[in-house]
Amino acid sequence: MSNQPQFDFNDLRPPNISGRTVKIGIGVLIFVILFFSSWFTIRPEEVGVILRFGKYTRTVNPGLNFKLPFGVEEVIKVPVERQLKQEFGFRTAKAGVRTQYSTTRYQDESLMLTGDLNAAEVEWIVQYRINDPYKFLFKVRNAEQTFHDINEAIMRKIIGDRTVNEVLTIGRQEIATTVTLEVQELCNQYETGIKVDQVVLQDVNPPDEVKPSFNEVNEAQQEREKLINQARSEYNKIIPKAAGEAQRKIEEAHGYALERINNAKGEASRFNARYREYLKAKEVTKQRIYLETMTEILTKVGRKLITDEKASGILPLFEFGKGGFNNAK
Repeated sequence: MSNQPQFDFNDLRPPNISGRTVKIGIGVLIFVILFFSSWFTIRPEEVGVILRFGKYTRTVNPGLNFKLPFGVEEVIKVPVERQLKQEFGFRTAKAGVRTQYSTTRYQDESLMLTGDLNAAEVEWIVQYRINDPYKFLFKVRNAEQTFHDINEAIMRKIIGDRTVNEVLTIGRQEIATTVTLEVQELCNQYETGIKVDQVVLQDVNPPDEVKPSFNEVNEAQQEREKLINQARSEYNKIIPKAAGEAQRKIEEAHGYALERINNAKGEASRFNARYREYLKAKEVTKQRIYLETMTEILTKVGRKLITDEKASGILPLFEFGKGGFNNAK
């Protein structure tokens, strides 16, 4: 037989603890529970909403705060200074330097009908803050889901009032601004306690099923715009040049007419001046005019021979070999 000692369960006895020690232990435990359940900390970007037996009593600011223990008062922390966001039509799987997005298509959110009866997939982000914790928690049941539904309803309404070209190109900023204003108006009406910071359209595309046809339409429109621009370019080259040439001709005509008028006025003024001088001394003026006229005429004649009308034997004076008789006067 083995000589190892046998374990006897009859030797087990509870430790000898006095009733006073038990009371002290229970008191310490109650104090610890009371202390840790009565004090709580609110972070700088939060506020604490205190409920007493499920009823709102007060809102406390960041820092160390006190509440009634043992579940009498409950604290709900609301991030009022933190910017929150909701995503529509897509989901962010992992944020970082290279953000990763979920491959799941949320067409129930993104697929919409435009005003010209075309389909478009609209993905957008809404950034917001909680500016009234009481309204956010108690005025609307499930305020975040309500806010989500408001955004989706407003976006569908705005997209339905615009053409697909406006949605895909030039109207994106105007759509985002309009959605921001209308969502905020509806949030105030429903008393959600939410302030909308901005709405950002992430991506707007035609559905994958119609992308090839849509691209062909876009290419045709771009070709049309290119041809129109080329025609306008040719128009701007030819028409202004022709208009300038016509204006030049008109100005030349005006100048010529003004010159003729001024010349005529000058001639008339000179004639009138001569006539007035003629009236003062008719014989002298007549003689002067005659001499001036003869001077002007004779300077244009080549060879000149002036003789008395009664003179005779003048043939030797003519030199017929140097110009002939026609040059003699």
